[in-house]
Amino acid sequence: MTATAGVHVPPRQFDGSRVRAVRRGRDLSQKQLGELVGVSGPAVARWENGQEFPKGEKLPGIAAALDQPLDVLFPHDGPPDLQLLRCDAGLSKAQAAEIINASRVPLSNAESGRRRLSDAYVPPLAKAYGVTEDELRAAQDRSFGLRGTSSDDEQTSAPRTIEEKINYLLQHGYVGQEPPSDEEIARAVNEHAGVATVTVDDIVALRTGATTVASDVVRAGLAHALQVDAALFQDDAEVNPAARDFLEAIQFLGSIHRGQILGLAARGNQTGLSAEMMAKINEVVGELKHKLPDVGGE
Repeated sequence: MTATAGVHVPPRQFDGSRVRAVRRGRDLSQKQLGELVGVSGPAVARWENGQEFPKGEKLPGIAAALDQPLDVLFPHDGPPDLQLLRCDAGLSKAQAAEIINASRVPLSNAESGRRRLSDAYVPPLAKAYGVTEDELRAAQDRSFGLRGTSSDDEQTSAPRTIEEKINYLLQHGYVGQEPPSDEEIARAVNEHAGVATVTVDDIVALRTGATTVASDVVRAGLAHALQVDAALFQDDAEVNPAARDFLEAIQFLGSIHRGQILGLAARGNQTGLSAEMMAKINEVVGELKHKLPDVGGE
């Protein structure tokens, strides 16, 4: 499967020669197939010759026109991410943006793993994509490089790599507020270092696992940007799985003391939080509960 440089690759596997074979088997001309999916005959020819790829949102229409199951004609590996959900709904970014009354920027940022969707966008998009809100959020996690699980028991290993730690902290450390974008993290790292040390692309590479090595200066800057202890980003440190229950238990606290509490929870080790640390946590949480009498669970 080849195409000209710079052509966007659809989220599903596309084999032009297979499309040609199925089209001919259905006794359709390139022009006829093009009319069915809203493109020209020459565009179909370029798809079949491997010169171009169709846009991802065109794939459901092509499969329907050729009377083929989408997953059979254009397979994909693993659970869907946000881009695949949108394309499988047959929607372009512009069309999806109209549904949420916004520009294409929020969708582009979420699909590329740069900034999460606003909570207000989740219900209308889930409805438009034909999925539940939980399924949409799970797809968003995959767009951000986070591995989804089908049960609470499947994810038992603690985040160890820089990628896993960044994503874990972004996912769990910003209850009730927007997590920092890659641009904001890069800016905070550079401000902490006192010199331009990283670019936005560097942060994206670390967050997605494209880069796995970072200097001590960058590690310290990441800890500063994500408001945790600098020791967390050392190679031999990990986010304690036992701290996950603690993080969930204090979600009602929102952003108040978020950095301090998250940093405290994240500094656990393989043996779990010490009795002294748990006592201190309980003390802090108790004090904050009294300060926030109107905050409670649903």
